[in-house]
Amino acid sequence: MELVHENHSYDVVVVGAGNAALCAAIASKEKHARVLVLEKGPRHKRGGNSFFTDGAIRFAFSGLDELREVIPKISDEEASKINMPPYTEEQYYRDLMNATNNRSEEELATHLVSKSYETIKWMHENKIDFDLIYDNQSFVKDGINHFWGGLPVKTSNRGVGLINQLNSRAEELGIDVWYESPATQINKHDNEIASIEVNKNGEEVTVQTKSVVLACGSFEANKKLRSKNLGDIWDNAIIRGTEFNTGDGLSMAFEIGAQPFGEWNGCHSIGTDANAPKTGDFTKPGDIFKKHSYPLGIMINKEGNRFVDEGADFRNFTYAKYGREILKQPGHVAYQIYDSQVRDMLRDEYGKAEATCYKADTLEELVNQLDVDKDQFLKTFQAYNAAVQDGDFNPAEKDNKATKGITPPKSNWALKMEKGPFYAFPVTCGITFCFGGLKANNKGEVLDPNNQPIQGLYAAGEMIGGIFYGNYPGGSGLMSGAVFGKTAGTSAGRYAAAQKQAEF
Repeated sequence: MELVHENHSYDVVVVGAGNAALCAAIASKEKHARVLVLEKGPRHKRGGNSFFTDGAIRFAFSGLDELREVIPKISDEEASKINMPPYTEEQYYRDLMNATNNRSEEELATHLVSKSYETIKWMHENKIDFDLIYDNQSFVKDGINHFWGGLPVKTSNRGVGLINQLNSRAEELGIDVWYESPATQINKHDNEIASIEVNKNGEEVTVQTKSVVLACGSFEANKKLRSKNLGDIWDNAIIRGTEFNTGDGLSMAFEIGAQPFGEWNGCHSIGTDANAPKTGDFTKPGDIFKKHSYPLGIMINKEGNRFVDEGADFRNFTYAKYGREILKQPGHVAYQIYDSQVRDMLRDEYGKAEATCYKADTLEELVNQLDVDKDQFLKTFQAYNAAVQDGDFNPAEKDNKATKGITPPKSNWALKMEKGPFYAFPVTCGITFCFGGLKANNKGEVLDPNNQPIQGLYAAGEMIGGIFYGNYPGGSGLMSGAVFGKTAGTSAGRYAAAQKQAEF
């Protein structure tokens, strides 16, 4: 088929169609820009990694009253049965810095934290619905739901709901979206963005624009880039999200002088079902394959040994780094083991039809079902049970109920595992996104090697490097996408308006 080269013109072009991208598009539209969104995938696979998220979103708030401003459906009666500790900006900043070993870039970290609640309110004003996370972030005592961990809110209907609502709002505002239309090149003129090349359904299209917002994710779905930056072992990781995050936006930015930034050999990775799809399955949305109740049990590799402190901290602060520890194990697989004392406390993903589970009345019967060194497996269990110290078990707080005399220790929630039936869930490593990206400032402007803004180029979401290193607090990725999406979109809209005014 002969290709026809078309020309189009928009004030702002947003590359990507997930949470960060659509927040950017909406924010630009609020500045009266004519906005185009480019989605690499087809319509039924839209939404990037945001489509697959469980929807938990971390932001600072002063208490339940502020939450009710963005979740107005909480009735007075419901509110009377809620104990909601505040989660201050100071706590959020401290949790972020603790998770990243104080490596998070201060300007970006401060912007994320200080703009978090403001952005949640803005999302609510743009018809995004939120719910409280009762099941995994609270416990009931004397009829009161006690929330903990600083992560009490999620988007309604997980990432699916978020993406549907963002797209509905974009359509309502008159924002154009092109599907199956990857951007291929950004063009500059006199050191300013001039246009962007797009492969629109097989046709080469030039879109004239002064502002481009790059929000099309990192490179985790690109096997070559994954191996180059993270190491060959990452060939064996499952891609938890979209197959379209192949680093295209990063490459286009580097071609016009953008500065790489952040932890290019680091990523967000978790323990996920060993039989999960190799890339995100759009027919089974939501984060249904993850396995995040490991603090209540122990993890054992094929050699029959434990390899992490399962109780080092709450799941929110360890899950994004323990995936890589599983990847390091023989066969890139481990088993999460639980007994009947905690089975009913496990997160709901453990009971789904998609969950791979082995069950037996005794440990000896269980180990015979697993691909492990059976003798060492049983020795590890005996040593663990003997090392468990007395104390009160309380999964809602760091209870200091620990082991003594074994390596690695279990620092909290250490119960003797001796009451059948016993359960084993095989897990492998699932990569979510990579931490390396572009250098940007707190206006969302992409910087060159001299730390000067590339005029008209902005970034948001996973494309910004320097926020996360080694680990991250749960729910921060979705919040970062929204905060920097809104920021970049606002900046791009203002810039486009100034450029139009200057032409007259």
